[in-house]
Amino acid sequence: MLELWSRVIHFFKPIFLPAGQLQLPSLAGTYEVLSSASVDELWSKVVNLADVSWHPLLAKTNVPYGLIPKPGLIYQAVSRFFPIPIKIFVERVLPREMLTVRVLALPGLEERVTYRIESTVCGTYVSYSVTLRGWLSPLVWSIIRPYAAKVASELAHAAEQAQAQPNQDPTKTRQRSSLDWLGTVLLMVGIEKILSATVLGSGLS
Repeated sequence: MLELWSRVIHFFKPIFLPAGQLQLPSLAGTYEVLSSASVDELWSKVVNLADVSWHPLLAKTNVPYGLIPKPGLIYQAVSRFFPIPIKIFVERVLPREMLTVRVLALPGLEERVTYRIESTVCGTYVSYSVTLRGWLSPLVWSIIRPYAAKVASELAHAAEQAQAQPNQDPTKTRQRSSLDWLGTVLLMVGIEKILSATVLGSGLS
């Protein structure tokens, strides 16, 4: 029991240190991939904050479709691992080149994420960089690191699929599904009325 408490105290020791003695460890990782997708296609995936279906770390956001990220924008997202809303602050935007955001998730944790896109002779270079600071960073990093390593590759894969199938737009797909459903309902109502009229006509004759 004593050993258990000593471990707990050692883990939370940074919280109780005076502010001048508090040491915030910094953990960082950069993951790169070469994609056959165009710069425009990749950039459209990065700035489409409303669609994070390809993202290994994010489940959804509250951003409406069509909103373009600009410095100072704050929006909410839900992580795939923690069922609580987190705030994301857009720090810097270089169109078709770079997007930097700061993730405001938990007290004791600072997270900065940067996406970079660069056209090369061999293809399009995609980079995803993440930096964690704070006493919670070792714990959070141990959880998200395997998934952070997949962000660049998943982004490239999603952009390549969208480029190969340009008509597969999520908003248009939802609109078509709604119209198809409405058409089916109207068709069924029409058939029902025709059958009712036929039966009624037969009865009168």
